[in-house]
Amino acid sequence: MTKKAYNYLLTISGVICSYVMIKSLFFIQTRPVRTDVIQGILVGFGLALFTAHITAKLKATKVNGWITMLGCGVPGNGMLLRAACTLAFPGPVNIPQEAMYWTTSVDGASHDLSGEHNYIMRFPAGGLPPNNAFWSLTMGDAKNRFVANSINRYSVSDRSGLVPNADGSVDIYIRNTASAGCESNWLPAPSGKFILWLRVYMPGATILDGKYNVPPIVEVK
Repeated sequence: MTKKAYNYLLTISGVICSYVMIKSLFFIQTRPVRTDVIQGILVGFGLALFTAHITAKLKATKVNGWITMLGCGVPGNGMLLRAACTLAFPGPVNIPQEAMYWTTSVDGASHDLSGEHNYIMRFPAGGLPPNNAFWSLTMGDAKNRFVANSINRYSVSDRSGLVPNADGSVDIYIRNTASAGCESNWLPAPSGKFILWLRVYMPGATILDGKYNVPPIVEVK
């Protein structure tokens, strides 16, 4: 579900809930039990979705445009946090000691990511995501689908043969078409808006302690 569609659904759910609750509180009606049940389901669904959305906003940590949420996948973390994690990170989620997740749809200046622009994600020397397994950066279009491209590359990782700069830093070039000499570190983007996912498996202590900040996506003018 796209962000626009989700916000639309959330708004509609809120309007329906408000309408049904106000109508129930202030207007005396004669109606069959079935109507009450249907209205109860609508109110319950809307309130659940709205509450999960608010929880996701409150629990999310956002740095350099990247969003993560601590506690996802932890047994006993509570129904609200599990719902919030599902909204933020669709699909299976491991406990933090097994994997940590970040996502972004904006650059470091909070502008929407789009294949109309060229970007660089620069990890400083020694600043690649610390881990005891591997990390990966995955590209998705606005609907969170893989992006077809000429080199069939949908992600880059510590196993991709990324070429470091002379100072030890590593640049990942995120754009629709590759520039000459950048192919090894190129993550192909669609022509329109897109989403990025960073996953770190068996993350290091600085990640688990919340001290590691994922570098921003920087637009190249």
